Amino acid sequence: MTAETADERRHSALEAIARASGRPAAELRPEDDLVADLGIESPQALRMLVELEDRFGVEIGDQEAAAMATVGDVLAYVDRLDRPTP
Repeated sequence: MTAETADERRHSALEAIARASGRPAAELRPEDDLVADLGIESPQALRMLVELEDRFGVEIGDQEAAAMATVGDVLAYVDRLDRPTP
């Protein structure tokens, strides 16, 4: 099995956001607010977080989840997954 590229991880994250928001992934912009712009409410946000956890084999803590206010925040989180922890 080959390692997943950063682009593939970002695509997976965008697809999870698209499912939660009901909008096509191609229409999502980094500056889109998950709640105000995309209408993602608590149940959808929870499903999205669980999907991301399952997809990437991580546990997203409460503080990390609370910091994900925009599409760009989610992508930044996913980008950090392949970096070693200091």
